[in-house]
Amino acid sequence: MQIHPLPAFADNYIWTVHDGQRALVVDPGDASVVQAWLAQHRLSLDTILITHHHADHTGGVAALREATGARVIGPTIEPMPEPLERVDDGDTVEVLGLSFQVITVPGHTAGHIAFFLPMLEGAPLLFCGDTLFSGGCGRLFEGTPAQMHASLARLSALPEATRVCCTHEYTLANLRFALAVEPMNDDLQRHLVQCESFRQRNLPTLPSSIGLEKKINPFLRTREDAVCRAARAHDPLASSDEVSIFATLREWKNVFR
Repeated sequence: MQIHPLPAFADNYIWTVHDGQRALVVDPGDASVVQAWLAQHRLSLDTILITHHHADHTGGVAALREATGARVIGPTIEPMPEPLERVDDGDTVEVLGLSFQVITVPGHTAGHIAFFLPMLEGAPLLFCGDTLFSGGCGRLFEGTPAQMHASLARLSALPEATRVCCTHEYTLANLRFALAVEPMNDDLQRHLVQCESFRQRNLPTLPSSIGLEKKINPFLRTREDAVCRAARAHDPLASSDEVSIFATLREWKNVFR
């Protein structure tokens, strides 16, 4: 099996997995990018996985389904390009001989899901849509801080070797915010330098890993003293519980430049 991110739009990634003959794609907002890749590699599209309803993740689904007859799988409670198979927390999805576990992760949207594969090519794999980014997390368009905090806690409990396949190249901006929160975090400083080097060569900064994110991502570090102090310094009215710290960080990130 081979895993590869296809750049789309300004900063999206459409993740792909293939066995040399058949492929699955995740959140194909742009059908033309996928169709060109399939033709280049002489692959047939077997399955489309969708994490949430936003157009930059679903915009290419109808055209791809019509052109290829691909199976489409998405979340239970969100508006989706019909027809598709709907899945919910705890369901298992069999694709290309792989067994993905469905995890509900509301926050960015109300019915957002993630697809977790316990092992592929030596390490687990996570397609997390716009819930978890490297160094950051998605905006709260439909969910609450408590929901997103709980969703991130579920993902951070996955094995540390899990490869985190986010769907946007937001890493540098996220890491610069993270350094504003934790300027003395050595792991964060080193990772920023590495990611800057990747982007200078037009390489993706992804996938990340759960283990790395627990060291560098302030939204997974709401128990850390340095993160709590920074949140309360930004908003002296912030409470000290984890959800309040998370909410303060998210509001801070919304206006950070």
